[in-house]
Order: sequence, then structure tokens, then C-alpha cells
Amino acid sequence: MKNARKATTLLLGSMLLILGACHEKPKKDEEPHEEPQERVKPPKQIISLEESKKLYDNYSRNRVELIKSYEREENDDEKFEVARYASWDFKTIKQYIAFIEQEAKDAKVDISTIRFYFANYPDKEKLPDGQKVVHPRQNSIFILPTIKIDDLDYGFYIGDDGEAKLIKDAVGAKGMGNVSKNNEKSYASFAPSFSPPVLFKGQSLNMNHGSSGPPPNNDF
Repeated sequence: MKNARKATTLLLGSMLLILGACHEKPKKDEEPHEEPQERVKPPKQIISLEESKKLYDNYSRNRVELIKSYEREENDDEKFEVARYASWDFKTIKQYIAFIEQEAKDAKVDISTIRFYFANYPDKEKLPDGQKVVHPRQNSIFILPTIKIDDLDYGFYIGDDGEAKLIKDAVGAKGMGNVSKNNEKSYASFAPSFSPPVLFKGQSLNMNHGSSGPPPNNDF
């Protein structure tokens, strides 16, 4: 009888141990289960590859030859290659977005848009800020954030007082447009800039100095 009780006790004990092992808590080093995140929908501004190719070819047909002709006339340079893109590495773009969001938050303003300006490097060795001109005479872009005032978007920077200041007030009444030379036609897409360098105090939010050049062989 005693042996039967001992056997029953051992059997129950073994079953309890097995059940306990089945319900063991996960170890600390095991990653917790994460619920799948909702997939991001594409912006409505996404265009097809066909539309991209069409836009690229339009620029080739309507702008590239004009730029080459202008450069040959001004510099007699047949080797000049027209830039077709500007790029920054992905980490830099993320850092830039985080930086302008930080500065806007500190200045208590909301960014309304990110604006892309067409630009043109001078035929010089250095820029006004002392940085080397890597691609003289090449087209480029620079980008800046804007804030909305009276339903209009204005580029801004951060003044020494930590407040948001309008770029148009720093560069003059004409802002960044309406540049011409001797009242002649201004070539907005490829002519060099004739504006004097702008000097102001504060923190600029404009970004340039990306990589630029003809497209890789496998694109378009």
C-alpha cells in the first residue's frame, strides 16, 4: 500500500514538473513579440517609371542642349557635361529633417514645406564661405524649409535670438528671384548667378554640397 502511495506521489510530482516547464516564462534575452506595424501608403505624388522617363527625356530635349550651347559660347568647353541630378546619402537626409524639425520646434514655428531651389556653381575654386567648388559651372539644387504666413510659404532661418527669420528680409526686397544682368534675359535654369554674397548672422537651414553628375548608366 505504501509503495502504491509513493508511486502515485512520484507520478503526480513528475506531471507537475512537466506542466511547470511548459509554462516557463520567456528568458530575458528573448525578444518580446511585436505587433506588425501598419504599412505606409505611397504618397499621391508618386509617379510611374513611364512618367519619370518622359520627364527625363523632356529635360534632355528642352534643356540639356541649351545648357551645352551656353557653356560652349561662354567658355569654349566642349567637354562640359550637364548635371542631371543632385543627391545626398540617406543618413544625411534623415539628419537634415531631424535638424530642421528641432530648430523649428525651438523657434516655436511649424515647417510648412521643403523647397528645392535650382542653383548654379560659380566658375571659381571656392565658394563665398570658403568651401571648395567641386563642380564649377555645374547646375545643382539647395533645399530649405518654409513657414506659412498669411497663406504664403516663406523660407526661413534661425536668428541669433533663436527666433525664425524670413530669408527674404535677409537677402533684400527681391529675395532669391528676379536676378538679371544689364536688363538682359535671365536664364533661370542655367545662367550663373549675379547676386552678391549674402551676409547675415544666425543659423542657416539651407542644405547643398550633395553629389551631382550625369545619371548612372542603368538609370533612364
